[in-house]
Amino acid sequence: MEGSFGEDSHLGFGYLPRGKSVIGCKWIYKIKTKSDGIIERYKARLVAKGYAQKYGIVYEETFASVARITSVRSLLAAAAVHQWLFFKMDVKNAFLNSDLIEEVYMQAPPGYSDCLDNVCLLRRALYSLKQAPRAWFAKFSSIMYQFGFSSSPHDTVLFIRCSDKGMILLLLYVDDMIITGDDHSDISNFKFLHQQFEMKDLGHLSYFLGLELIGSLVYLTVTRPDIAHAVHLVSQFLAAPHSTHYAVVIHILRYIKGTMFHGLHFSAHSTLDLCAYSDANWAGDPIDHCSTIRFCFFLGDSLISRRNKKQHIVSRSSTKVEYRTPADTTSQLLALH
Repeated sequence: MEGSFGEDSHLGFGYLPRGKSVIGCKWIYKIKTKSDGIIERYKARLVAKGYAQKYGIVYEETFASVARITSVRSLLAAAAVHQWLFFKMDVKNAFLNSDLIEEVYMQAPPGYSDCLDNVCLLRRALYSLKQAPRAWFAKFSSIMYQFGFSSSPHDTVLFIRCSDKGMILLLLYVDDMIITGDDHSDISNFKFLHQQFEMKDLGHLSYFLGLELIGSLVYLTVTRPDIAHAVHLVSQFLAAPHSTHYAVVIHILRYIKGTMFHGLHFSAHSTLDLCAYSDANWAGDPIDHCSTIRFCFFLGDSLISRRNKKQHIVSRSSTKVEYRTPADTTSQLLALH
C-alpha cells in the first residue's frame, strides 16, 4: 500500500511506489572556521548518497557553471582601478532553495525512528545530489534575470546590471558571491536577494574561497604564482616520491616563510590594458624530453591569468614549441578579450 507524501516544501514521508528506486542519506558534521582559524559555528548537514543515483532515471544533466579564478582576479583588478568597494554575501543552505524537477526518493534520515518504514520524496535539491548544483544555479540565475541582471558572455556566473544610478557586478561561486560597482545604494541593501533567499551579509570583502590559506602548495599558487613552476615540477613525482623531492618541498616552504607577505597586488593607479607574455622551454624534462609552455596575462599591472603546463607530446624542434606556445596564448586571449 502506498502512503501519501505530505506537503512540506522540502520533503514528504510515505511508502516507496512500485518500480521506484531509493537512495540513502547520512549526516555530515563540520566545524566552520573564519579566515583566521577561529571557530565560527558547528554544522550538521543532511546529505543524500548521490553516488547511488542512476543516469537517465533520477538525473540527466549535471553541469553547473563555476567562477574561473581568472574572472575573480579580473574583477578585483578592475574594481581596484575604479576604487570600488567589495562586499561578500552568501546564501544559507543554497541548494535547498532550488526546486527538484526529477522524482527522487530517499531513505528516512538517521534519527527519525518513527519513520523507519517510510521514504522521503525530495522536493528540493538536497546536498550531494548529482543535479543539485545545476538546479541551484538555474534558480539563482532566473532570479537575477528577473531583476535586470544579465550574464557575461565570457563567464556565465558574472552578473551585470547597468542603470542610471550606476553599475553592479556580482560574481557567484556556488553560494558565495562578490559584489562590487558604483551603484552604492543598491549594493548596500540588495533587497531583492533578501526577499528570495536567506542571505548572510559578511560585510566588506577580505577573504574569499579560502584563497589566503596555505592548505597546500598547489592551492597557494593561486595567489603566489612565483612558486608555480617549482610546485609544478615536484608534483610530477607524487606517485613515487623520493627524499630528494621532499628536500625540494622543504626548500619551497622555507622560501614561502621568508616571503610570507608577497602575493598579488591590485593597484588603483593601474590601467585596464590587456597584455600577454609567453615563453617555452624545448625538451626541458630530461626524463621524457617533453616541453613546458608558460604564459601570463596582465590587466594593467595586475596579473589575472597564468598557465604553466607540460606538453604531452615531444616536439622535434624548438620552432614547433614556439609555435604552439603563442597559439595557446592567443586562444586564452580571445576568451579574455
